Amino acid sequence: MDPVTMARRLGEGLLSFPVTHFGADGQFDEAPYRAHCAWMLEHDLSGLFAAGGTGEFFSLTPEEVGTVLRAAVAERKADVPVISGCGYGTAIATQIARDAEKAGADGVLLLPPYLVNPSQEGLAAHIEAVCRSTSLGVIVYNRDNAIVEADTLARLCERNANLVGYKDGVGDIELMTRIHARMGDRLTYIGGLPTAETFAMPYLTMGVTTYSSAIFNFMPEWALAFYKSVRAGDGAEVVKQLNDFVLPYIALRNRGRGYAVSIVKAGCKVIGRDAGPVRSPLTDLSQAEHEELRGLIERVSPKALATAA
Repeated sequence: MDPVTMARRLGEGLLSFPVTHFGADGQFDEAPYRAHCAWMLEHDLSGLFAAGGTGEFFSLTPEEVGTVLRAAVAERKADVPVISGCGYGTAIATQIARDAEKAGADGVLLLPPYLVNPSQEGLAAHIEAVCRSTSLGVIVYNRDNAIVEADTLARLCERNANLVGYKDGVGDIELMTRIHARMGDRLTYIGGLPTAETFAMPYLTMGVTTYSSAIFNFMPEWALAFYKSVRAGDGAEVVKQLNDFVLPYIALRNRGRGYAVSIVKAGCKVIGRDAGPVRSPLTDLSQAEHEELRGLIERVSPKALATAA
């Protein structure tokens, strides 16, 4: 897809960020990963993000990012764009972007650069270098050490037609409001805070029509139903599901550092779609925590456990 078409498609529905499957030896396990992507794509998705944050981009080598991406592209559906994770320093990020284009991706999600805390000028140069390295659509991920201010983002959009998306992982309501007021429909806005369902209703009022659902990895029907409730403005149902599942899930996630990814892989294991362990420095949930998560899933989506029987 061309960048504008890709961005508009992303904004039409829910986005999936598949976990990356590893074997007991810690190496990428392609067959179950492809099967997982194919299973996710049986559902109503508007975008699939390979080797994203939930896919442990930060633990993959640039070569592995390409391998994971090609596996996802092999399972693609014609109307669902496949987006590649992209990041690290400028030299590596531009190479990943070029490789993603060759591999058949529709766009790249630019994660924060490694380690450094750049100025707005330096961050803009980094983002622009990635935009100019590829004809793919670029989505900038605003979080951690890569907070793009509204003026910086506007200037980048003026110079780079393929900068088409803004994913927020900060939760700064004032900044989000300034950016949306300034840029309007020039960009597609994506909710990207951990467990984005928590913020879906208030963010919708600011023009954020979609978000990345890690929960989709193990409860796709529930995730889609929740998203539809958000888009329909059914506040009562959203609050019910927050209380029944999302908030207890977050409480469990917050027990361990790095559990935002680990708990998703635990959910996959609970429903009988084991994605293997997380790579260090992350750690997996304990067996007791797995069982607690099983209880939460069973309460709101017993159908999801049918494959684990």
